[in-house]
Amino acid sequence: MQFDIFFSICQTEVDGYIPTETVMFQNFFDQLALADELGFGCAWLAETHLSCQIQKQNPGAVIPEFKGEIGLNTDVFQMAHKIFAMTKNMDVGSAILNIQCNGGPIARAESLRTALALHGLDSNEKRRLQIGFAAGRFPFSNHPYGVFPQNDWQKAAWPVMKSKVFQQATEIFLRLIRGDIFSSDEITEKYLERKDFRSDEDWEKVLNAYGQPTDTIVVPKFWQFRKIGVIPFDIRRELLWLTVGCHDAEGQDWANTFLPVGVFNLSITPGKQIEETHERMKKSFHPDGGPWKREYMPRTVLVFVDDSPGASEAEKNERAAKRANNALENYWKALQGTIDTGRIAHAVDNALVGSPEVVRAQMQERYNRGDRLMLWFDFSNHNSEEVKQNMRWFMEKVAPFVAR
Repeated sequence: MQFDIFFSICQTEVDGYIPTETVMFQNFFDQLALADELGFGCAWLAETHLSCQIQKQNPGAVIPEFKGEIGLNTDVFQMAHKIFAMTKNMDVGSAILNIQCNGGPIARAESLRTALALHGLDSNEKRRLQIGFAAGRFPFSNHPYGVFPQNDWQKAAWPVMKSKVFQQATEIFLRLIRGDIFSSDEITEKYLERKDFRSDEDWEKVLNAYGQPTDTIVVPKFWQFRKIGVIPFDIRRELLWLTVGCHDAEGQDWANTFLPVGVFNLSITPGKQIEETHERMKKSFHPDGGPWKREYMPRTVLVFVDDSPGASEAEKNERAAKRANNALENYWKALQGTIDTGRIAHAVDNALVGSPEVVRAQMQERYNRGDRLMLWFDFSNHNSEEVKQNMRWFMEKVAPFVAR
């Protein structure tokens, strides 16, 4: 079992307190240094684009009750150079890089190749850039870059069409990372058909807006360009690992037609779906990557462990549970303006909560020996010393006793 760490750098209000951006970054780098010392495998960074607070001034605010910013990291490549400079052992990962904003997949591929070229200048360098990529969590981050429905039929089709657009971005991004030279005329055509939609009614709405009967609608190419090649050409591809952050099988399989690409899955994903994904990926994983491994599907999991000196086992479990409930209550209240007790209970059930002994048992019960976990300690918690203590407790009192 492999243990990575996930950093949200989420500037949300917790118990009436919102740290400054400076404090948020200071806490992050402090926790990062400890994570490297403790032996976490990869530091995964959440990535967010454009201010959530400013977006609330527009119609259709995505998180109207949220105070602060959902995340402060906007550029994994700049962060990676600083992180590699101040650590010795950890990989650096993005969870997740939006390849549709900030210039789209061409600009993202160029930034990645540049970062990789610089990172690989030291011939002794072994640490990897682990780039998780996706379409972005919030549509408002993509809108300034032209990724939104352009007319009525696209608006009707957008719940389905947006995944096809992401597949276009995926092809461009991965082919440029691979070193291909091509134009947009050579991008695979994508189509909308009845089978893509949940019901006849949904498909009919699209056709009515389209204005003519047809069995297939061609998805327009959102990125059009003459033949290009992305520099630098000289990169060490062995220092790069890719993971796609889409949850539809079609998108995951599509990415693997170009390069070996792992798959993200959340801790709340049902076990049956996780195992089905592993079985499918054994067949669709790109052959250049060798056989599929369970570690190629990292999973986020919230951690609330307690080993307070002098406390009984029951007291440790009670303290951990109280902290978990408080963190989740703060989070859901920040997002929705209310406390959703059902969501909180479900999230606590999926988190690792309790004394080291209880957390070990939870892990043995829920996870496979080959799994890779992205452990999340800073969730809705601005007490950096408390976060670091939880990191220590896990790596010193839990990790050594769990099958690895």
